[in-house]
Amino acid sequence: MKISFEKTDKINGLLTITLAKADYEANVEKTLKDYRRKASLPGFRPGQAPMSILKKRFGQEVQAEELNKMLGTELYKYIREEKIDILGEPMPSDKQGEISLDADEQTFVFDIALAPEMDAKISNKDTIEYYNIEVDDAMVDNQVKMYASRAGGYQKVDEYQPKDMVKGVLTELGKTGKPKRGGIEVEGATMLPDYMKDEDEKAKFNGMKAGDVITFNPSKAYNSDVELSSLLKITKEEAAAVTGDFQFQVSEITRYEPHALDQELFDMALGKDKVKSEEEFRAAIRENLSEQFKTDSEFRFVIDLKKYLVKRIGNVEFPEAMLKRIMQKNNPDKDAEFIEKNFQPSIEELKWHLIKEQLCDQLEIKVEQPDVLETAKEVTRMQFAQYGMTNIPEDALNNYANEMLKNKQQAEGLVTRTVERKLGVAAKSVVKISEKTVTLDEFNKAFQEA
Repeated sequence: MKISFEKTDKINGLLTITLAKADYEANVEKTLKDYRRKASLPGFRPGQAPMSILKKRFGQEVQAEELNKMLGTELYKYIREEKIDILGEPMPSDKQGEISLDADEQTFVFDIALAPEMDAKISNKDTIEYYNIEVDDAMVDNQVKMYASRAGGYQKVDEYQPKDMVKGVLTELGKTGKPKRGGIEVEGATMLPDYMKDEDEKAKFNGMKAGDVITFNPSKAYNSDVELSSLLKITKEEAAAVTGDFQFQVSEITRYEPHALDQELFDMALGKDKVKSEEEFRAAIRENLSEQFKTDSEFRFVIDLKKYLVKRIGNVEFPEAMLKRIMQKNNPDKDAEFIEKNFQPSIEELKWHLIKEQLCDQLEIKVEQPDVLETAKEVTRMQFAQYGMTNIPEDALNNYANEMLKNKQQAEGLVTRTVERKLGVAAKSVVKISEKTVTLDEFNKAFQEA
């Protein structure tokens, strides 16, 4: 076996590998013997078929299979041992000669796309911005209101106000203004008058009390057959024919009241006995918001690090022709237009990937399964936090995180996120940090402009 590598230029190379029959014939013989033990050929007992027949029937197929196995093994072994920094995968070269399984040796020639040389290493001479998001009192107040609102409920009240819910009996009226014989009647009808489309109909509910009786027109109030059918418990087609007035006798008025800022709310929001007073509750909310924003700041730091290094490195020459061949091979159902359209974005991602590889080598960053699991748990925490749920049990977090990791696409994204998270932490200890304290609005605006 002979292997050689030649750089045809800075970003392209040729790898030539010659395999003699002697290199793989022992593997061919072993495989044929395995075939013999398992084969059941007409006229022969299992394991007793003559080797000559097996070679005639399966010889070339087995030879081709073993040749390809050895070719792949030795090819990537050589690339790994010689530390050839390739992009994509080796591709058969047009310099490849004819292959014949009858020949004593086979020579294969591959085109190799080489990673361009660039220096992405960082030091304290590099300055990267880092945003500290200020948590103000208004943010804390909004979170307190959100917790109280989500834990609240409807309470009975004496007199209707906008946004209250009313319950009672709906009775269809005839032209004389009296209950219509055989007309529609709904007991326990529930309405939120504030959501009515017609202002005049909505105004008829102002100041009403339990026991009051009012007359209004549901078809005018809602101007929707769907809403009307739901209220009157009839079909949309039947609702379309309803145009007259109804009598509504109020049996109950309820109002949604936020939960009191008491121990019950504190326990529901943050966990049993985590805080004991409103002051501690607000302090815990402030701390939780700071942690959430810290995650955003770290994410933004990596984006700014990427922008800075891409700009500092400048233009990089890639083996475009080879990379397009590889891209076409990986997308056999796509045409040339697709390749051209998506090539440049893929090059930008490739450039960032190469930068990250250099930084990970420099900063000795390694990612293991527990790191990825922790990232999945952090993503899960953030998702729950959006709904005001911050006291999720650890076993529940683990279950959600492990479910995410079962999805291949999600798992790959989490690995990338883990690499970049660890990269951001490590890079902060090397580069010079230019800290900026900003409001959330200022941070979001800067993010949109990034």
